[in-house]
Amino acid sequence: MELVIRGADVIDGTGQARYRADVAVDGGRIAAIVPEGSGARPTAHRVVDADGLALSPGFIDMHAHSDLALLRDPDHSAKAAQGVTLEVIGQDGLSYAPVDDRTLAQIRTAITGWNGDGSDIDFTWRTVGEFLDRLDHGFDGQGIAVNAAYLIPQGTVRMLALGWEDRDATPAEVERMKALVAEGLEQGAVGLSSGLTYTPGMYASDAELTELCRVVAAYDGYYCPHHRSYGAGALRAYEEMVALSREAGCALHLAHATMNFDLNKGRAPELLALLDTAIADGADITLDTYPYLPGCTTLAAMLPSWAAEGGPEAALARLRDDAEAERIRHVMEEEGADGCHGVPINWDTIEISGVNDPALTEYIGKTVAASARERAEAPWVTARRLLLDDRLGPTILQHVGHEENVQAIMQHPAHTGGSDGILNGAKPHPRAYGTFPQYLGRYVRELGVLTLEECVAHLTARPAARLRLPDRGRIREGYRADLVLFDPETVAAGSTFEAPRTLPTGIPHVLIDGRSVIEDGRRTDVLAGRTIRRG
Repeated sequence: MELVIRGADVIDGTGQARYRADVAVDGGRIAAIVPEGSGARPTAHRVVDADGLALSPGFIDMHAHSDLALLRDPDHSAKAAQGVTLEVIGQDGLSYAPVDDRTLAQIRTAITGWNGDGSDIDFTWRTVGEFLDRLDHGFDGQGIAVNAAYLIPQGTVRMLALGWEDRDATPAEVERMKALVAEGLEQGAVGLSSGLTYTPGMYASDAELTELCRVVAAYDGYYCPHHRSYGAGALRAYEEMVALSREAGCALHLAHATMNFDLNKGRAPELLALLDTAIADGADITLDTYPYLPGCTTLAAMLPSWAAEGGPEAALARLRDDAEAERIRHVMEEEGADGCHGVPINWDTIEISGVNDPALTEYIGKTVAASARERAEAPWVTARRLLLDDRLGPTILQHVGHEENVQAIMQHPAHTGGSDGILNGAKPHPRAYGTFPQYLGRYVRELGVLTLEECVAHLTARPAARLRLPDRGRIREGYRADLVLFDPETVAAGSTFEAPRTLPTGIPHVLIDGRSVIEDGRRTDVLAGRTIRRG
């Protein structure tokens, strides 16, 4: 054998009780599992003495925004050090494939707050398959830090078919979008994502989305919507996605499923009752959450959808126009923009977490309201200037979550873990570096919301089942040796809102395909990651 992990407390991903065993790895797979006292102990060229540490399958991040980070940073300890061995990218309906030259330029501007402007990336691809090939090549043909699966972004597909227009697609345009989705699935994507509070994806009707989901269903993929509201009308938005996916016969995975803003405090049981009823009636539904209260997105995402019609340059032009800017302010502050989930914006909850222009760093770590008070001006004046000066680039933390909702949803049997981690910016959300140890440390050890065995199942086998992965997500002989060795007594997120890039503690070893990417708590130079493709 190449490797034996000796004397580990095996938590196999099934939710069953842990047991002590030696686990042998050979050829990138789990070659033998020998429970304590059941036979001769395996030998190997290399032995890791677990000494009672917990051994689990690698964690699967079901909602990641590492689309360019995987090509920018060979180290990628933000995820590798957490024990993440697979990320699902292409989220929220906006990513970099499929594109043409026009839409590539637009998407780079539209989500510069998520991933940077991409000026350091050689965009050699245009199709989904070419993007996946580029990830597989990674750094000098050696691969990437962790594995990656891709969702076709519905907003990007709509850009290709009809631009940034707020109208119903014609039958011919729907057929083109269906063909683009089918092509992406043929090339290896695992499903389709939407961002239905982000333009231009939010301009799609339910009928249009249903047609695309029929294509996804035909390929046994899944639909992953960031739905139309997490605030006012949140339950109606969840009901809409359940009904749409059932009409299409498509599996549904609800992205960062939560109930936010004051009007939804304590209402998670209503959401879970809705899901339980649908699941009992045969619906195939899963969801993911992050174990934190604030959300994270871009400041531009707060704008009303009509303000972004025509694309990023059109949005900037409206912001420059005083009359149009006043219309935008009125909707955001007094009516509640669809970009802010139908809730009038509270500038005291909007904290700037990152900017692209170094001249604007003084705003980072402060709410828009606080920066406005420093300048003796109205918050909208501050926000408008930031959007213009940084060309829609600022990222934000939005402090609108509720602990009781977070805890209730993470206990649901359909729950999986997703960081929703934006790695860009000077002060990113700590979930990007801390989601998985936060589950294990705070919500298992400290609060007892989940047992350790339950939590590991949520982070491993359940997402693997959603992704239709036949040989990942469990510790079984013959399965891929994507493994995490951690200390249940000390594992914890090091990242905080004050120091968000701090790495976790208590995770000394991480393997991908049997190769050590974290060894004795340090990142190796191994690039074991590859794309995980549909089928």
